[in-house]
Parts: sequence; C-alpha cells; structure tokens
Amino acid sequence: MKYAFCGGKLLDGTREMQPREGLVLRTDGDRITDIVPEGTDLTGYEVVDLKGGYLMPGLINMHVHLAGSGKPQKKQRDNEKLVKTILSTGLTRKVAYGMVAGFAKDELFSGVTTIRTVGGLADFDTRLRDDIRAGRRVGPRILAANEGISVPGGHMAGSVAVAAHTIDEALAQLEKGRQQGVDLVKLMITGGVLDAKEKGVPGELKMPPEMVKVVCERAHEMGYTVAAHVESPEGVRVALENGVDSIEHGAKPDADILRLFRERGAFLCTTISPALPYALFDRSVSNASEVEQYNGNVVFEGIIECAKAALEQDIPVVLGNDVGCPWITQYDFWRELYYFHKYVGVSNAFALYTATGRSAHLAGIGQETGTLEPGKAADLIVTAADPLADLRALRHVELVMSHGQLHRAPQVKHRKNVEAELDRFL
Repeated sequence: MKYAFCGGKLLDGTREMQPREGLVLRTDGDRITDIVPEGTDLTGYEVVDLKGGYLMPGLINMHVHLAGSGKPQKKQRDNEKLVKTILSTGLTRKVAYGMVAGFAKDELFSGVTTIRTVGGLADFDTRLRDDIRAGRRVGPRILAANEGISVPGGHMAGSVAVAAHTIDEALAQLEKGRQQGVDLVKLMITGGVLDAKEKGVPGELKMPPEMVKVVCERAHEMGYTVAAHVESPEGVRVALENGVDSIEHGAKPDADILRLFRERGAFLCTTISPALPYALFDRSVSNASEVEQYNGNVVFEGIIECAKAALEQDIPVVLGNDVGCPWITQYDFWRELYYFHKYVGVSNAFALYTATGRSAHLAGIGQETGTLEPGKAADLIVTAADPLADLRALRHVELVMSHGQLHRAPQVKHRKNVEAELDRFL
C-alpha cells in the first residue's frame, strides 16, 4: 500500500525537533518515500487524515524481557523452576511462545516499533524476530539477545539467562547464541535488588572479571556488541574495564567510571521504571521487604545519578523500561520517557529524541529507523496531543505503522491496578 499522511504535525526524531505543519509524509510499502508540501498530487495514495495529530517515529525500547507480563507478585517466584516447567514439553513451549508473541504485539500497539531484548526464553526472541519479518506474526522490529549469560547464583540464572560455571561454558553459550542468529550478547555481571540479603549491597559482583573480558573479546570478534546488567559502582567498573559496550541500569558513578565510559565509547541504558516501585511504593503495595525497599532506593537513586552524570559528560544515554519486572507492563514504555524528564531533568523533546533518533543510532540501526526521512523504514506513530508539551500524550496512540502495515486505533489490554499505583508518580 501507498499512504499519504496529511493534516498533522511532524516531529522528525532529531535532537532539535519542533512540530512542522503543512507537510505530507508519503510511504510505499514499508518505506518513507518523501515528505512534500500539502497540495502535492496524491493520486495513487491512500490518504490518511491525521486531523491535527502528531506524526513521529515509533519509539525504541532498548531493554525488554518479552517473557514477563509485569504482574505484581505478593512474594518472589522460583523463576528457574517456572521456566523449566514452561520449556519441558512441546505444548507448554507452544503456549509460552504464543504468550511472548502477544507481548511483542502489545509493545507495537503501544507505539514501540523497535525493541532490544536482553534476556529471554530459549531461542524465542530470534524466532519471533524472524516470524515478524516474514509476516507470520505482528510485532515490532526486534534486536534479540535470546538467553543472557550469567553464573551460578547470578542474576536471572536458569530463567532468562544461562548459568555458566566456567569461561568455557560461557563461550559455549556465546556460540549457541551465534548459531541461533542473535543480534547482541547480554551478560549478567551483578545481582539486583532482589538478590541482596542486606541493606546497602544491591548489585553485588557475581561474574568474575576474567570471564567478562574473555566473553567480550570473543563476542567482538564475532561482530556482536555486549550489553551488561550492572547495579553497583563495582559492577559498572568491571564491565567497562573488560569490554562491555552498554551499561544496563547503572549506579552512582565516580570520575574513574565516567573516564572509562568515554575511553570505552560505551553508552548507558537508563531504566528508572523497575526500580521506582521498590523505592517509592508503600511496602503494603509493593510487597517488598524492608531490605528490598532500602536497596530499591539505592538502585533507583544510583540509576538517576548515573544518567545525570553521563549527560553532563556527553556520554550517550538511551532508555529501556526493563519490561517484565513487577509493575512494568509490555505497553507502558512511555512512562520511562516521563521519568527521564521528571527525575533526570531533561526536556520533553530530549526524552523523545533519546527514545527515537538517538536509540536507533546507538543500536546500530540509525540508517534504518529512528527519524522521519525519505528512504528510512516507515516506523510511525500518531498521538492526538503534543508529546513535546506533555509526554503523557504518548499514553494514547492513535495509529501505528510498522513493516508496511497500518494499525488504526490499536488496542492493548490494560492492568488497571498497576496503572492506578504508577499514576501516583506522574
């Protein structure tokens, strides 16, 4: 189909973006062909009247776990046992794959046209990526890591990451990922909020630095970038010293850490969303223990301080909402942009640029998507209100286009109890 989008205001995804009127964006199949003045002959195009809405690039969520629903838990689950059960039979695997595909569709229908998965079930993420490309499933563009590499007792070991006992086992998992066709590699270097048993020690170093170094070197030889889960200053330092390309989450940095970011050319993926409920919710709501709440606050403040310091030092930052964690659903990435503005102090325009043009560039797909330009993919969304005035405009998406398909008035199933609690912090 050839579409002509008119009657709206264009936000192009660049750092200096401002609403532009009097223009028509035309597409042919899955590509933007041109942007022309209103009044241009539109013969042969299906005209889409935006009725004053705002047309912009689709959002890019840089930290996703597709297997999670975001449903709040009254107590911690045994994720390793659950995943083992899910993958135990052909039937349960089929049901689980359908669930993952449904969550990816929720991402798309909420305005996210590209996701970067950083830990998933078996090879589901690469399979789904290929199914979407082939038109067998509806969903966003996927940059997939499949299972992460962890260590025994490490973060997400046995669920969305494999526990490598030795460097050789870690390299074997890296090779397995290569055979599955992954797009990037994910390491679980430290623990997280729920792993810590004492106050003040979230993000304990779990993966030996020598394992980080060898895996990064081999991954780079294979042409992969390496993303790393780290939630402590020690973890950030070990990751950067040994070759990691992106720090996922982050922690309060010192001058040495900032130097390592610059020397390594690494970027930060800020994830405020998953830490906020543990840090700011009343424990009667979050069901967190006193230790978990205390450590959640340490991580929450560390992530924000890391983002602020990175931006001050011109270290690039992207956004991910660690979707799948409790209270973080597959359809509310817009909240991460809002928190980035509220807690880190950036403008609405910079938050939107971070989640579009900048993320595309740092994900290595800047020539394909992220901005509205002729020749790029027609990854488009429309909102009725102006997100530069209020990022909450992104909560309601009027239209989504991806892979050449136009989805009008896309709908997702909402978790009202989750939204009611999170809305208190808008």
